[in-house]
Formats: sequence, C-alpha cells, structure tokens
Amino acid sequence: MNDARHPLPRLPVLPAPPWPRQRPQVSFIVCTRDRLAVLEACIDSIRAACRAHPTFAAELLVVDNGSRDGTAEYLARIAATSDIALTAISEPRPGLAAARNAGLARARGRVLVFVDDDCRLDRNYLVDLQRHYASGDKWLIRGGRVEIGDARDLPFTIKRCEERERLTPAVHPGGFVLGCNMTMHRDVAALIGPFDERFGAGGALRSAEDTDYLVRAMLAGMAVEYVPDMTILHHHGRRDRKAIGRLHRDYHFGNGALCLKHLRRAPWLLRHFYWAARSALRELIGGPRFDQDLRLSHWPIVLMNLAGAAKFMALVLARRPPRQARRAQETAEARAEAGAR
Repeated sequence: MNDARHPLPRLPVLPAPPWPRQRPQVSFIVCTRDRLAVLEACIDSIRAACRAHPTFAAELLVVDNGSRDGTAEYLARIAATSDIALTAISEPRPGLAAARNAGLARARGRVLVFVDDDCRLDRNYLVDLQRHYASGDKWLIRGGRVEIGDARDLPFTIKRCEERERLTPAVHPGGFVLGCNMTMHRDVAALIGPFDERFGAGGALRSAEDTDYLVRAMLAGMAVEYVPDMTILHHHGRRDRKAIGRLHRDYHFGNGALCLKHLRRAPWLLRHFYWAARSALRELIGGPRFDQDLRLSHWPIVLMNLAGAAKFMALVLARRPPRQARRAQETAEARAEAGAR
C-alpha cells in the first residue's frame, strides 16, 4: 500500500567536498538520545578502529536526538581534540529515523556506516569494510556480524551466521541486516532516499525503519547482503525476559505496518504473516515457540502485526484530506487542465 500522495521528506543532496582529497572514504553515523555512558564507549571503539587502519580516511557524525544528559557538551568537548573528523549534529525532531536522516544529509563519505550508540566496533572493522567495497559492487546494502557485547545480556538483536548470504523473498527482511551495523554506498542512499520517519524507535510505528529501507532497496532492484565479518559488539543491556518481550512486540508492530505499506509491490511479505499465524496455531497444540530459549511466542508476532497494520492505516487516513476537499481539488485540477488545452 504505497501512499504516493504523501511523499517522504526530501533528503538533501549529499554534499560533495571542495576537492577529492578532503572527501573521507567512510562516514560513521551514530544516533543517540540520553545514553552518554554507552555513547562514549561506542565513539572510542570507532576511533580505535580508525587508528588501526589509518589509510582508510573516516569521519564520524553523531546525531543528538534531543538528549538532556550532557551529550551535547560531551560532543563539543571531544570534537575539538578528536583524532578523526567528528561532527556533532542536533536533531530535535524525535525518532531514530529522523536522526538517521539528519546524519545522511551531512555525510560526506563514499561509504556510509550506521552504528547504534550501544555498539562497539571490532578493531579490524575497517579492514573488512574496505575489502568488501573494493570489489566495486556498490548497488547493494551490506550488513555485518553482530555479537553480544556483554555475556550478562540476553542473546537478542544479534546476527551470528557464519555464511555470506543475500536476502530473498523467502526470508523475512526483519533482522537479516541489523540497523546497528548497516552499510551502503552514498549513491545507494541518494537513490533510495530518506528513512521513513513514521517507522523506527521514537516514531509512531516503533521500529522497522531499517527493514523498510531493505525492502525499498530490493524493490529498486538492489541486493541486500550479509557478511560474517565487519563485526560489532552489541551492549544492549537487556537482561530480563520482560524487556526482551517488549522489544519483540515492538519489532513486530513495525513489521505489520511494513507489510501493509508494501502490500502492492511486495506481496510476498504476506507469506511471512501467514507462516507466523500457522505457527501460532500449532503452538496451541504443543508446537514449538518462536524462540524456545527466550520463551518468546508466535502469538505476539501475529497480534502485533495486525496492530501495526491498523496503526499504519490510521496514519495514512489521518493525512488524507476529507472526501469533499479531495473532490473539490480534483474538480479544480480538471478545470485547470481543460483550460490549458
């Protein structure tokens, strides 16, 4: 269900540097809100990875999405002494997607890397990144390995597959490439456009801004690839089932909205809803849960998919003008067109 009448915010043309030597080869984009404690470790890991591979010029953009914990002052302090170019960006509009878009608009690198503020880069991250992008195949979105950073955290929001693989409609795009470790060439971002700001943490649809981006890439004819290196460590801090259950529900709320948004162009997403519903029914008669170790059921997937789809429809309808206004507008457009002949 593409609501073409309500286009997404325009992404400013990604800026070109004054001359090639000033252009970084990679832009790290980190979005944050009131998480200074983990942000410091994230920035330190990025700087360490850049020092380990200094020939691959990098910049770091940190988007402060309305923090009130001293983040702005911390960024101003370290920007002046950072050994890599560090730009602090203030984005007061709430939501991860809005923050990602603010980072996109200021990024100058040829390759863009999205890293969450509770993640830390492996020291060899840039070595892996450069090797993959040296192939010249730029028309794709590529994500890397995501490991648990603290053994006390529950094994959720991670990706540990050992094989390189590409996304197909047979696999649900949610979690295939995680938004906390997602990379692309700047030309890919320019073609796909901005993140849909209805999705993502802090947005009306709570999650799936990264999954929506993957689907849009596939619809544009681009590949989505996972590689088992380019490793980051995720320090998400969730250590009880209640927190994981809440995140599980939020993810599938966003996925339900995603399914309705792309219903016409990506009807294969419905297949995954059908499979989830079938698994939920089997669970009633003793079938396996969605995740046995974390005791996560299939039922939140089904119910939150439906709730997310309903929310997306409500958002679309709320932005549509009343029927009488639409008819008046269509009549005026028809008269204007007739008068122009």
